Amino acid sequence: MKRFAISIFCLLLLPVVVQAKTYYVTDTFKIAMRTGESIKHRITRYIDTGTAVDVISINKESGYSKVRVGTREGYVLTRQLLREPVARTQLETMRKEINALKAAPGELRRNLADLQKSHRELLASHKSLQQIKDKQEQELQSIQRTASNAIRISNERNELRKQVADLTREAEELKQENRDLSNQATRDWFLIGAGVIIAGILIGLILPHLRFQRRRSSWGSL
Repeated sequence: MKRFAISIFCLLLLPVVVQAKTYYVTDTFKIAMRTGESIKHRITRYIDTGTAVDVISINKESGYSKVRVGTREGYVLTRQLLREPVARTQLETMRKEINALKAAPGELRRNLADLQKSHRELLASHKSLQQIKDKQEQELQSIQRTASNAIRISNERNELRKQVADLTREAEELKQENRDLSNQATRDWFLIGAGVIIAGILIGLILPHLRFQRRRSSWGSL
């Protein structure tokens, strides 16, 4: 039983270890951060009023708390720490918030002006792009019409070439027929001429005999 009581007493003497929480240095003065939990320990630095520190542990018996400021650790009096920022810090924070709120309308107006300017620029860009798009569509339609006309002209040219070839062939056939007709007419005239000559020869041979017979007949009648 005595051992249990002694153990409890020793535990009470040990520093109270708590999870690190943020406290603030009181706004009355600067406080000293020491290497240990008494005024006999060396002061390592002074902490300004309103400075946020991380409390690592609290020793209720000694009245000191182990704190961390940046990368350095030490001990300060617990009564010199506050759970809330000091009034001066709160006032400064509130003053900054008020100034921010006062500046907000002007900032909003500037943002609105910038947005309106961007909107106008976007509208102008959209209008310019729309004009370019319309021009390109017109050019495309013109190209399509030109291509259609070119195809039509090509078809017409091919048709004309075919017609020219047909007419050329017909002309050659007509020329050949004319040559054939000319040769046939020459042959016909030749035959006619030959017939006339033969007929003349025959008449020339026959007429003397006819005259001679007529004379003999006339003589016989005498």
